[in-house]
Parts: sequence; C-alpha cells; structure tokens
Amino acid sequence: QVQLVESGGGLVQAGGSLRLSCGASGRTISTYATGWFRQTPGKEREFVAAISWSGAIRYYGDSVKGRFTISRDNAKNTVYLQMNSLKPEDTAVYYCAADTSGRLRPNSYEYDYWGQGTQVTVSS
Repeated sequence: QVQLVESGGGLVQAGGSLRLSCGASGRTISTYATGWFRQTPGKEREFVAAISWSGAIRYYGDSVKGRFTISRDNAKNTVYLQMNSLKPEDTAVYYCAADTSGRLRPNSYEYDYWGQGTQVTVSS
C-alpha cells in the first residue's frame, strides 16, 4: 500500500505562487506515474498535471499550461506542483495520485492511490 500526503496549500493573492508537495510512504512511487488533480464543490475532479516515473515526460491540463510545473524527486519519494500566476479560478482542493501502470493519463478513475487533498485558495 502507498500513502500519499499533500502539503503546501494555503491562501494566496491572485498573481502569487504556491508549491505543493506530495510525499509518499509505505512503498516507493519511483516506478509510478503521478498526477495532480483538483476539485471544487459540486464539480468533477479536474486533471491538472501528470509526470512519468522518470520525470522525463510531463503533461498538463489546458487551464494550467504555462503557469504550473510538475516535478518529482524519486530519492525523496516526493512529487511537487509549482503553481505560478495563480488566479481565483485555481481555488480548489488539490489531490495527488499515483498510477501503478506508469502511464500518463488524465482520467482520475485510472489512478490507484490518492492523498487526502490540500486546500488552495486564491483571493482576487
């Protein structure tokens, strides 16, 4: 079993930055693709970004391209999401997830392990 714990969320003004971290325990995620998703009340979970096990391939949702960067440090069993130029519409609970297949996929149902989420609030 893999336990994922997100951290780094908080309140930030529009135009600001935050860096989310997703630490894994129980098993290494160095061979898993890992993704970030976000969700607001009443809406489906939205794909934000995904990264291959090696970090060589990254994939972003259209709404965050050019502003967010996903990265990973397999030695630390941790995945990051650097969020710049934040907008009020980025406000959501952000979740990290791991896909044991190793594939980069945007659908939340294809991921096997999930964290509990961290709240990001962007004020205007």
